[in-house]
Amino acid sequence: MSASPARPYLGIGEVLARLRADFPDISVSKIRFLESEGLIAPARSPSGYRKFAVADVERLRYILTAQRDHYLPLRVIRERLVPADSDGGADGRGTAARPGQPVMLARRELLDAAGISDEQLAELEDFGLVRRRGRQYSQDALEVARTVAALAAYGVEARHLRAVRAAAEREMSLIEQVIAPTLRQRNAAARHDAGAAARQIAALSLRLHRALIETALAEAGLPGTGLPAAGPPAPAGPGWQDEPAGQRSEPGAGHDGYPQAGERRAAGEGRGHAGRGLRGASA
Repeated sequence: MSASPARPYLGIGEVLARLRADFPDISVSKIRFLESEGLIAPARSPSGYRKFAVADVERLRYILTAQRDHYLPLRVIRERLVPADSDGGADGRGTAARPGQPVMLARRELLDAAGISDEQLAELEDFGLVRRRGRQYSQDALEVARTVAALAAYGVEARHLRAVRAAAEREMSLIEQVIAPTLRQRNAAARHDAGAAARQIAALSLRLHRALIETALAEAGLPGTGLPAAGPPAPAGPGWQDEPAGQRSEPGAGHDGYPQAGERRAAGEGRGHAGRGLRGASA
């Protein structure tokens, strides 16, 4: 006796089972919410039950990935999705842009996702912190923009970060020197090995940078243990800076571009650690 043919659709419970390994927080209410927002449109059985095609599941996977990994708002995700009633999918239901293809953002999408103004983005581009690919921006550009926006809450501006960009470029130059002999072999296997080695070296470099920063914080006598785990940039906590905005020192001649640079130098000379921290020691 032959096995019965597989159903061409899935129930909502089966969809949850497929997605839960990658998205543990997925729930029926979450799927219903995305449907109410117009991001998915599963078919309905005569009795009213939702029927999810394979394209619906992939569409859901794309939406959830864009939220979790790239922090994109639903409006931006909606604009990047093929309309559910188009003929973009194999079953006519449509799905997300090509699987595996990096998600690229238009300028307005980047501004909305990062929560910055057009002027702020122009400044990031002027200082080489964000670069376009044609007329679009990569997810790396979004990560930079979001992080710089979070730093702005502490008074750190794009112009203060030129040294960070220069340090990253120097580290990339070192990586290129290390992998150059492998790349000269000019074959696919060598290129793959070079890419793996480059990313491993970069990871070790970041690990070293983190350790050096933690050491510097400890030497500066600042309280706390360790650095927060990597994740979406968090806003500045209340009370970190009690100086009225109108009385904050502005960078001027002889300063290094950071607020109250002279105070920091004086405090650093007294401790033997010049230039530690954005602000001077408390009185």
